[in-house]
Amino acid sequence: MTSTVQAHQPGARRAQPEHLGHVIFIAAAAAMGGFLFGYDSSVINGAVEAIRDRYDIGSAALAQVIAIALIGCAVGAATAGRIADRIGRIRCMQIAAVLFTVSAVGSALPFALWDFALWRIVGGFAIGMASVIGPAYIAEVAPPAYRGRLGSFQQAAIVVGIAISQLVNWGVLNAAGGNQRGHLMGLEAWQVMLGVMVVPAVLYGMLSFAIPESPRFLLSVGRRDRAREILAEVEGKDVDLDARVAEIEHAMKSEHSSAFRDLLGGGFFFKPIVWIGIGLSVFQQFVGINVAFYYSSTLWQSVGVDPTDSFFYSFTTSIINIVGTVIAMIFVDRVGRKPLALIGSVGMAVGLALEAWAFSHHLVDGKLPAIQGWTALVAAHLFVLFFALSWGVVVWVMLGEMFPNKIRAAALGVAAAAQWIANWAITASFPSLADWNLSGTYVIYAAFAALSVPFVMKFVKETKGKALEEMG
Repeated sequence: MTSTVQAHQPGARRAQPEHLGHVIFIAAAAAMGGFLFGYDSSVINGAVEAIRDRYDIGSAALAQVIAIALIGCAVGAATAGRIADRIGRIRCMQIAAVLFTVSAVGSALPFALWDFALWRIVGGFAIGMASVIGPAYIAEVAPPAYRGRLGSFQQAAIVVGIAISQLVNWGVLNAAGGNQRGHLMGLEAWQVMLGVMVVPAVLYGMLSFAIPESPRFLLSVGRRDRAREILAEVEGKDVDLDARVAEIEHAMKSEHSSAFRDLLGGGFFFKPIVWIGIGLSVFQQFVGINVAFYYSSTLWQSVGVDPTDSFFYSFTTSIINIVGTVIAMIFVDRVGRKPLALIGSVGMAVGLALEAWAFSHHLVDGKLPAIQGWTALVAAHLFVLFFALSWGVVVWVMLGEMFPNKIRAAALGVAAAAQWIANWAITASFPSLADWNLSGTYVIYAAFAALSVPFVMKFVKETKGKALEEMG
């Protein structure tokens, strides 16, 4: 997408109270893609051991089946901006909703392991699209004074999707007598877990028909009157609409459709700001956050926790994730993006180091000793809390804000793709690393959390309170 809606002075135009409710609805509907992003990403947590058992595969093959969706995510993220510039943001959301629905049905009713992997890729492509379209669309329709908070709706939706998926998994497991391969409604329990996603996918598609197209896209295709109507809806009729339209059109004339070559700065190397965006994306994933959402049930069972309890701990972790996200939403526009990132980095490093210590002890009768077991459980929740109140929200907000207008779309696509590739690297490597040395794996994650501190301090600039056209 070529850019996002421009702001004059930060906070200069506040939406009138009667319009703010409508803007919140629009942002929440768009963030439904984030809900599906979270749901589809983490629902697999409940099926990992059942898939291993049904298809009789080892850790390495299992990891590839779980992680293969992330290849689709990377492709979807890299191409979503260009697709949305051609057919519009809303049409892009509707395509993603269809892909989510098809993926849910296919994953729940696979013929064999190969087509299960195929449906995972289809769902991944939808996740990748949603990861880019949601934040960019919200930034384009949000009044400047509320852009940070409304932008954080995407991450809020993601963490709620994660929590609901874990709650559904836990409920389905209990209904199937605690057996992931137990029968329920004519299917195995894990198939039901994956199939339930049809419901939010259809809802996402329906909501996409209830929200307006981006004013910026409408202006790009010559629909000035409709763009004026939507600007009046989201910013209030008291706003000088002619001036707003002229402002956006002027900004668009000074821009060109960003392409990959625009990101190069000297030879074949990216411009520094692009590398910073890639760095934020990679650090966000290399702390191992998605291990907590893809493999937590398997992780807890590997240290002697009962399967039903392991599913419950996955759910409580996701609740902590929501709490942390709410904290971030409250403070992201008050404290700023950079201070929150630094606080989170320190907290994550401590939590991960404690987990590494706990997992370094030998199992007694198939379980961790009591002190180490409770330390691991508390530290896991601590890690997720500090991630959620910082990097979980801050990275998405900053990626939508930090790039200059003329390269924003291409840079955001590259940064999002880097995030999915990093996610794939962590997801695909965890089962084998855990078989090698579970404690050592968490030492690696803790090291990345610690290294993110000097990275943020030296390279990341604060974007709080700056208009989008000030970025550069």
